[in-house]
Amino acid sequence: MGQITVEKNVGGIGGLCVLTPARHGDSRGYFMETYHQRDLEEAGLSYNFVQHNQSGSVRGVLRGLHFQKRYPQAKLVRVIRGAVFDVAVDLRKDSATFGRWHGELLNDENVRQFLIPRGFAHGFLALSDEAEFCYLCDDFYHPDDEGGIRWDDPVLGVRWPGLQADGNPPRLQDGTLLILSEKDKAWPGFRALFPDR
Repeated sequence: MGQITVEKNVGGIGGLCVLTPARHGDSRGYFMETYHQRDLEEAGLSYNFVQHNQSGSVRGVLRGLHFQKRYPQAKLVRVIRGAVFDVAVDLRKDSATFGRWHGELLNDENVRQFLIPRGFAHGFLALSDEAEFCYLCDDFYHPDDEGGIRWDDPVLGVRWPGLQADGNPPRLQDGTLLILSEKDKAWPGFRALFPDR
């Protein structure tokens, strides 16, 4: 393989991968290939990414858990500045790990990337004062196709790091209040979306 190593099926969930590019540095700074199609193909992964998104968040911002209903997207996510805890939830109904989640710490030091196939809900919590987040998608965004699950759904039991155990309202250990959009506050729970599972 070339400049990117691939760890497959992280968290025991088929399809989830962590990619780590080789970072080459000297007194001038550094260089790395953050995406290389042939490296992924050699690892048995084939994606045609068509959209590149970037967002900025401050400490305590929690975005998610989001998914596209009819037009699911695979995503390759990374942090270019700061740190986030990134979460994927398996929503593939034929999967042995349906309803399980896995989280990865992504930051500008470990330069790890999280490859999330189609059929997952996704979200992240900004852990640094500022976090810049980039992701490639293999389908275009359809604003009328959004779905979501509550970030704190007890059935999923996502363990977001750094949260106060009894924070009401929810906050980080340093006292920072969680910041959620009104839409993210209103998503239904997992059982409401999948009552037969």
